[in-house]
Amino acid sequence: MIRFIFRLFGLLCLAAAFILVVYDGTKSIAGNALFLTSVRTLWQIVHAPSLAKLQPLITPYAAGYLWDPVTLAVLDAPASLLLTLFGIVLLLLGRRKKRLIGYERD
Repeated sequence: MIRFIFRLFGLLCLAAAFILVVYDGTKSIAGNALFLTSVRTLWQIVHAPSLAKLQPLITPYAAGYLWDPVTLAVLDAPASLLLTLFGIVLLLLGRRKKRLIGYERD
């Protein structure tokens, strides 16, 4: 059951990443420049108050070093890339085990 949920959310993440690639592509073609939707922009569209609560939640850990180089780099990354990576990881976690040919499992 849990593998099914991993596969389901993995496919949903890949579908959302594809939608973002199409959205960014059409926006780039229309504007004659490269436009990439960042994670921060997508998060502000979906739920802005939770993004505002993120910094006070993360800053106390690792003397603030976790916020500045790590979290800000993730928030500035393209959302389609992050969703693609997350979807692939979920699909790999949810894959079925290969059956052994000619051997009996214990």
